[in-house]
Amino acid sequence: MADPIRRTGADRLTALGVHPEDSKVVPKAPAGPGTQAHPARIANHDTQAGRSRMSHVSTPSLGGNDLLARRRLGSTGLEVTPVCLGCGVLGGMPGIFGYDVAAERGVATVRAALASPLNFLDTSAGYSDGESERRVGAAIAEHGGLPPGFVLATKVDPDPRTGDYSGEQVRRSAEQSLERLGLDSFDLLYLHDPEVIGFEAATASGGAVEALVDLAEQGIARHLGVAGGPVDLLGRFVDTGAFEVVLTHNRHTLVDQSARGLLEQAKAAGVAVVNAAPFGGGLLAKGPDALRKYAYREADADLLARVRAMADACAAYDVPLGAAALQYSLRQPLIASTVVGISAPERVDQTLAWATWPIPDELWASLRPLAGPGGPGGPGGPFGPGGPGDKEGG
Repeated sequence: MADPIRRTGADRLTALGVHPEDSKVVPKAPAGPGTQAHPARIANHDTQAGRSRMSHVSTPSLGGNDLLARRRLGSTGLEVTPVCLGCGVLGGMPGIFGYDVAAERGVATVRAALASPLNFLDTSAGYSDGESERRVGAAIAEHGGLPPGFVLATKVDPDPRTGDYSGEQVRRSAEQSLERLGLDSFDLLYLHDPEVIGFEAATASGGAVEALVDLAEQGIARHLGVAGGPVDLLGRFVDTGAFEVVLTHNRHTLVDQSARGLLEQAKAAGVAVVNAAPFGGGLLAKGPDALRKYAYREADADLLARVRAMADACAAYDVPLGAAALQYSLRQPLIASTVVGISAPERVDQTLAWATWPIPDELWASLRPLAGPGGPGGPGGPFGPGGPGDKEGG
């Protein structure tokens, strides 16, 4: 797929204050999107390849009310479905999620994702020390490669043993991801959790960001993103001009809208927003009777009370709490795609069902005062009648 408006590596370096002629970038012709071949070898900038009761119902306006309608992912030229399937749990992280996922179940889940109408999958090198990517890669190989038009995103991570997050580690992380996934290039490669080293270290000469730029210049990573927690920090990375996508998690949900400023900043900068964890780690899907944690930490009494009131309001309209939580994100025009973690093949169909579940405007009106401080409202926001459509989906 042609990529005429993609930032070049030189553009990114200039935005960071690094003169291209002084960098160690070795330009190479970009590899094709999602191409399957022998894994590229990255060493010191070199590579060998490249989804009751109601008076008026609002369904999420996902481009003509069609869940399958793809959205522009900012300036990347990529088109993705409004729902992205997340593979964080598929490698088995019982310490975080409270349960394990067997290898065959993980592969079967990716198999179901590849056969679904969705075209966007998210994983990371750091998920279970690469096991998520291994299972994704096994399903891709079994499928004979990624389906046409499918977008796979992954992330570079620090060394899990030493904590090293240098430029060299970024290159090692990327190379290992290519090997596990069985690809020779990335459609979208994120810098993952840069908060572990901070902005200055990540953007220093020879650091993680410069290494990512090098990978983009070589065509190994067609597009770059930054994914993390603290919204102020993510905003600083958006300001560098080096990234085309920003991924925020647990901070734009029914009960937490602390990423609102980041969404607006990204829009102004032409950077696409991907919103992960719309269920806050499961609380907004399972409800407070089943789970008492939000974003993997113990939830306070006020938050649990608000979630219980939301669950009761949803039950009165025969709407699953998870459907409302997911559609809250899908209705937000500043969000291009929403990452939903899946842990079993049947979760793919459940996600599609929740994304398209009819929700009455009266329910949105009931949920709005429970959202807490900072919750956007009015006709242009997620709680507004009819939803905002896909006018600004990128």
